[in-house]
Amino acid sequence: MMKSLPCLLAFAIPLSASPLLAETEALKISGAAIEVYKEASGDKLRVYRIDPPKHDPETAQAPAVVFFFGGGWNGGSPTQFEPHARYLSQRGMVIFLADYRVKSRQGTTPKECVADGKSAIRWVRKNAERLGVDPDRILAGGGSAGGHVAAATGMCDGFDEKGEDLSISSRPAALLLFNPVYNNGPEGYGHSRVKEWFPAISPAHNISKDDPPTIVFLGTKDKLIPVSQAEDFQKQQEKLGISSELHLYEGQPHGFFNLKLGQGKPQAFRDTILKTDAFLTSLGYLEGEPDIKHLDRIVAGEKE
Repeated sequence: MMKSLPCLLAFAIPLSASPLLAETEALKISGAAIEVYKEASGDKLRVYRIDPPKHDPETAQAPAVVFFFGGGWNGGSPTQFEPHARYLSQRGMVIFLADYRVKSRQGTTPKECVADGKSAIRWVRKNAERLGVDPDRILAGGGSAGGHVAAATGMCDGFDEKGEDLSISSRPAALLLFNPVYNNGPEGYGHSRVKEWFPAISPAHNISKDDPPTIVFLGTKDKLIPVSQAEDFQKQQEKLGISSELHLYEGQPHGFFNLKLGQGKPQAFRDTILKTDAFLTSLGYLEGEPDIKHLDRIVAGEKE
């Protein structure tokens, strides 16, 4: 929800700035600490942090994931990845659900979405010691347009917010991508909205040998992301020696992985979580066996 500013003030703002300039209200996410990581377009951009049980920032150096919601760069909510946060925090990771600017709230373009993604990761790294996070083990994840934001933070140069300390890296250590719109070419998603910055803004057109290890989940009936593009992305990464996993879900549409967002199915959410757990374990970010009991409680909607 947003608070509208008086019309006279709105008309006094140049169109180059966001014409909305509405302050986004903080969300209520149970157990989450809230901090503002950036102010831009007349708004406060927040991260919602969920810590592992008994997390002590003074002694811990835990791995972390910054999640970016989907919504076509137009809308969406940080709550999308709350179920993922509940599971991964229980497994020992610090999770950040990041808000970022979108067209419906701040009147912005995909370029600002990417800039905010980089700002969020840079903010976590800058504050890592205070938050009990290992600055070398900060990952990025996201779905759909949020998957694009996450992938761009790890693969696309530039798009940094003016005035930020660029000596602090915004590159994540690994990528967790759920039906990501990471190919923004003429045959990919959203080209008409990003062509001013293409190909620099398209992760699939900026694959290099220093890219982070990547896991991708995609339904074979996704109308936005062709399977062929996902397979080509994986092949290109593997040719460069990058650890790259692609998991295809037969007959599943866009957004199939969500637990409570309409198209999602509990079994698909459960399976993608377990594959994410295995991927993170293989990279050394998680230890031991997956927490099946906790995962089942999340699927069942039980309160913590």
